[in-house]
Amino acid sequence: MGAEAAAVRLGQVLATRAVRLWLGPRRRDQESRSDLSELIRFRVPGLRAQRDLIRQFEQIADAVAARVQPLLEHEFRGLAPSDRQAALDAVADTFARADLSDEAVIGSDADPAELARRIRSAAPVPAGFDEATTAFHELLFSQTCDCYVRLLRRLPVFTERAVTELLARSTSLATEISLLLERLPAPQLYAPQGEGQDEAFRREYLEFVSRSLDEVELFSFASERAARTKLSVAYVSLRTSAEARGRTRGTGSVPRARAGDWLAEEDGHGVRVETALKGTDRVLLRGEAGSGKTTLLQWLAVSAARGAFNGELGDWNGLVPALVKLRRYAGRDLPAPEALLDHTAGPLTGHLPRAWMDRQLRDGRVLLLVDGLDELPANERRPVRDWLGCLLKAYPGNRVVVTSRPAAARADWLRHEGFKPVLLDRMRPADVVVFVRKWHQAVLDQGEDLAEYERALLASLQDRPHLQSLASSPLLAALLCALHLNRGRQLPRDRMELYRIALEILLQRRDAERNVPSALDVPLSLTDKMHVLQDLAWRLSDNNRSEISEAQALAYTGRALSSMRHLDGVRPEAVLDHLLTRSGVLRKPTEDRVDFLHRTFQEYLAAADAAAEDNIGNLVERAHLDLWRDTIVMAAGHATRSQRTELIRGVLARAADEPRHRRRLRLLAVACLETMSSVPEAIAGSLDAAMDDLIPPRRREESASLATAGPPLLRRMPASLEGFPAAAAGALARTAAIIGGEQAFGLLERWAEDSRSDVLSEVAAVWDYFPVEEYAQRVLRKLPLAEVPIELSHPAQIPAAARLREIRQLYVFCRLRQGLSPLAGLLTELRALHLFQAWSVTDLDPLASCTRLRTLFLANAHDVDVSSLAQLPDLEFLGLFAHPRPGARVSGPTDLSGLVALRAWYLSGFDLSAWLPTITCAPSRLTHLSLARSVVPEDLGGLAVFGQLETLDLQGAVTADGRRPDLDSVPEGIRVAG
Repeated sequence: MGAEAAAVRLGQVLATRAVRLWLGPRRRDQESRSDLSELIRFRVPGLRAQRDLIRQFEQIADAVAARVQPLLEHEFRGLAPSDRQAALDAVADTFARADLSDEAVIGSDADPAELARRIRSAAPVPAGFDEATTAFHELLFSQTCDCYVRLLRRLPVFTERAVTELLARSTSLATEISLLLERLPAPQLYAPQGEGQDEAFRREYLEFVSRSLDEVELFSFASERAARTKLSVAYVSLRTSAEARGRTRGTGSVPRARAGDWLAEEDGHGVRVETALKGTDRVLLRGEAGSGKTTLLQWLAVSAARGAFNGELGDWNGLVPALVKLRRYAGRDLPAPEALLDHTAGPLTGHLPRAWMDRQLRDGRVLLLVDGLDELPANERRPVRDWLGCLLKAYPGNRVVVTSRPAAARADWLRHEGFKPVLLDRMRPADVVVFVRKWHQAVLDQGEDLAEYERALLASLQDRPHLQSLASSPLLAALLCALHLNRGRQLPRDRMELYRIALEILLQRRDAERNVPSALDVPLSLTDKMHVLQDLAWRLSDNNRSEISEAQALAYTGRALSSMRHLDGVRPEAVLDHLLTRSGVLRKPTEDRVDFLHRTFQEYLAAADAAAEDNIGNLVERAHLDLWRDTIVMAAGHATRSQRTELIRGVLARAADEPRHRRRLRLLAVACLETMSSVPEAIAGSLDAAMDDLIPPRRREESASLATAGPPLLRRMPASLEGFPAAAAGALARTAAIIGGEQAFGLLERWAEDSRSDVLSEVAAVWDYFPVEEYAQRVLRKLPLAEVPIELSHPAQIPAAARLREIRQLYVFCRLRQGLSPLAGLLTELRALHLFQAWSVTDLDPLASCTRLRTLFLANAHDVDVSSLAQLPDLEFLGLFAHPRPGARVSGPTDLSGLVALRAWYLSGFDLSAWLPTITCAPSRLTHLSLARSVVPEDLGGLAVFGQLETLDLQGAVTADGRRPDLDSVPEGIRVAG
C-alpha cells in the first residue's frame, strides 16, 4: 500500500470514530461497526442533510490524510515496507477498536498525550516490532491522537439543531479542520509536535545537563590522565561584596590573617553568592579573572537540573538551564530563542520538539546563564544588551545571570534592563581552607594520598602573606595546590612565576618525569611548544577572540612551524594534536573549536609573544581597552628594560593627551609595577607622579588596582586624611589595607585620629586584613567606639572585641559557636546589635541585660523565644528574620507591654500561627508591623490589641494551608501592604 492510500485509510478511520462519538457519545453506541455513511443516515433525517454531512466528514478524512501523508513518505525511510505497513495497520486497528467514548475523552482532559497513554495501556504496541518499527508506530499514533482531539474540540454537541447549524455555516467544518491541521508544524522524526512530548524531553534534557556539565578541570600535574572531577563535589561557595552592611567590598581584597583564621571553617565575611542571587530574577555577576564566574554558572546549571538547591535558591529547582558562552558568538549573530540550547543540549537537539524552548521561555521556566561579556570586543557588547533587552521583553518571567569582568561592565551596565549587580569577592582565609581541602579530596579520589600535602600547604599559606594574595583567586589557588604537590612542597613567589612554572610542568616536565612517549616523531622542546602557543595566543588576542575553529588553529600552527627550520618535516596536524592531547594548556571545548584552558594562560602567553616580537607599540595603542589590561600588565613582566620604558612612557603619554582615558591609563601604568622585577630609572619619576595623581582612589573598585603598586605606593600616601572627601579617604584606607605590612599599619594608626565617622568606619572595617589583637590595640582603641560600628567577620575577633568595652554598635557576621556568652562584657552597654548567623545562637537570655539596646537585628534565626526581649525599655527597632530552613517559629509571653519604646517590628519567614493570636498586650508605641513571608492565622482580627498600629506588611504571608489570610478581618484603621 502506498503512502497516499495509507494516509487516506487512516483519515477515514479517524473521521469515522469522530462521527461515531458525535452521533453516539456512550460506549455502547461506540461499539457499532457501521461505516461513516451508515452512521449518518441512521441518525440524521433528510437526504440532503445526510449527503452534506457525509461530504464534510469525508473532507475531514482527506484533511487528516494530508496531515499524516508527509510523515508516511519521509520518516523512517530505511524501514522495510512490510514493517511500515504493519505499524500502520496496528495504529488503524487500535484506533478503530479503542474506547473513544465521551467518558474516555473527558477522562483524559482532552489532552492528546493523555488520551494516547490511556489507549496504549489498554492496547499496547504489538509484540514482535523491532525498535525502529516501534518508534514509527509511536510517532504515527501520537499524531493520530492529536488530530482526533483537535477535531473533537471543533464539533458542536449533537442535537437536531446542531446539524442545522453545522450545515448553515458560511465556512464548513471541513474547511475549518483543514486550516487548523495545515497551521500545525509538520511532524519530525523523534519530535512530535505540540506539547505532548515537552515534559519527556524536559526530563531528558535536565538529566543530560546534570551529567554533562557536572565536570570541572582540576589542575593536577601528578596524573597522566586528564585531570577532571565532579563539579558538584569540588564546588566551593563563593562570596560577594557584603551589600547587607551598606558598603561594598573591593574585589582586590587580600586576605591576611593570623593562624586562627586559616584554621576556621567559616569566617562569616561577606555575602554568599547564593544569598546574593536570592530574590532577584536578573543578575549581572562581575568578577576578576579566575574568580570562578564560569564555574559558578556551570554549578547553577547542574543544581537547577538536579533540583539540588535548598534554602535561598529553592525556587530555582527544575528550571531549564541554558548556558550561552558569548565567546562562541564573537563576530556572529547572537542566538535566537530556538538556538539557546545549541551548545548545552548537544546531541539532544536532534530530537528537540519544535518551539519547545519558546514554550519554556513563555512559561518562565528557563534559567538563562550568559557567560563572558568581557570576552567580546567592546563594539560587540552593546548588541548583547540589545539582545537581552529584546529577549526579556518577549519572555519577562525567566531568571537570567550574566557574567563579566568589572572592567568590561560597570555595575549599572544593565540597570535599565532591571539587572541587580553582584560583585564576586576574592576568597577569604576560610574559603581558601575549604578550597584546599576539596581540591586535595578530589585528587584523593583519583588515587593519591595527600593528607600531609594538604596540611603543609595550609601552614605555608598561613605564614606567607604573598601566597595568601595568590590563593584568594580560585584559579590561582588551584594552581598553587597542583604546584605544591608536584614540586615537593616548593611554592612560587608571585603570579608571573606561578604561570611560568605551571606552563613548564604542563608542557614538558609532566610527560618527561613520567616517561610518557611523545606523540611526535620529532619531539618538541619546551621552547618550541612555547613559541607555537605564544604565537597562537597572540593571534587570538590580536583578533579579540578567545576561541577559534580547529581549522584556523591548524593554519596558525603551520605558520608558526614554518619559521622553525629545525622542525622541517614535522606536520602541523601532529603538533596541534599533541598540544591538544598532551599539554593541558589547549583544549577543545566543543567539536571543531579550540581555546586555552583558561583565558589567563592566553593573556600570559600573548604578553610573552608581544615582548618577544617587540609589539610594544601595539600594546600602547590598545592600552585604553579593558580587554587588554591583564595582557599589558603581564607584558611589563616579560619585557626587557628598554621595552618597559617604551611601554610605560607610551601609556603615560597617552594619559596626558587623552583626558577621557587619563585615569584608566594611569591606573594601568601603576598596575604594571606588580609584574616588573625592576623599574628603569627613566620611568621611575613618571610612575611616582602617576601614583600621586591617583591618590586617593575615586571609587572603591580602584583600590584593588592601585594597590598592585605595592609598598612604594604607601610611601606616597598622606600622614593625615584631612582635606580628602570622606568617600575618597575611606577608599584610601582600604588601599593601604590591601597592600598591608608595617607601613600600612602605621598609616591606619594615624588615620584612626580622623574626626569623620565615615572614614573611621572604613578604618574599622579593614580589621580583618591584619593580626587581630595587634590591630585592636593599636588602631581600634583609638577610635571613638561609641560612634563607630565594629564588624566581627570571624570568631578570632570575638575575644579582642570583648575587651573593647566602649563598643556601642556591633555587627556580627560570623557564627557564634559559644552563643552570646563571649560577648557578655559588651552587651550591657550596646545600643545596636546585628547578628547575621543567629541560627547558631539558641539562648537569648543574655540579651535581657541589654537595657540600653535600641536596635536588635537577628538574621537567619530558627526558633526564637522573645521572652528575654520583652522587657527592654529602650528597644525601638526589632528585626527577626528566619533561616531559609522551613519550620522556624517565634514564641514568647502574651504580654509585650514592657517594650514601651518599640516602634517597628519585623517578623519575616516564621510560623506565627500559634503565638500571634495569644498576644493580649502589645507594645504601646508600635506603628509598623511586618509579617512578610510568615505563616499567620487566617483571621487577623486579634491584631486589634496593637492599638497604635498604622501599617501591616503581609507580603508573601500565608495561612497554615497555604492560602492568603482574610484581609477583611484586619482591624479598621490599619493600612495593609503586600
